[in-house]
Amino acid sequence: MNLVTTTHPQPMRARRAFALAEVLVTVALLAIMFVTLYLGMSSSFAVTRLSRENLRATQIMLERVEGIRLYNWNQLCYSNMLATNFTTYYYPFATNDQSKGIAYQGTMVVAPANLNPTASYANDMRAITVSVFWTNSNGGDTQIVRRRSMTTYAARNGVQNYVYNN
Repeated sequence: MNLVTTTHPQPMRARRAFALAEVLVTVALLAIMFVTLYLGMSSSFAVTRLSRENLRATQIMLERVEGIRLYNWNQLCYSNMLATNFTTYYYPFATNDQSKGIAYQGTMVVAPANLNPTASYANDMRAITVSVFWTNSNGGDTQIVRRRSMTTYAARNGVQNYVYNN
């Protein structure tokens, strides 16, 4: 005996459609992907901007420290030739003087060297500390003060006299 069962096939249009739950899951996944992509890109731009600012601050400090080489001992210790406070502006895309960019304020302090343990030549050395401060916005109304500092030493007769004579 041959039994034939008949099934009623679904129409072609109904078989190709997605269920509402599938569409909602897909939209949610796409939304999460786009938000993640946006956040990743915006944070990478912020990190790049902060790295540029830090690099510029380091360049400013290094420029000041390298300038110390031009001073003799009397100019370094006993004169007012060194600028103790300074301001430098930086905006890499400026084409005119209207927008100077970020203002880097700096200080330079020349003080007796605090050597530990103390050395016989400590009175003939000076510690020069250059500090740079700048303010940047964090995308909103928040202002963040950033700071960097660098310290170097200068000797009355140069390093070689202390290395080879003491």
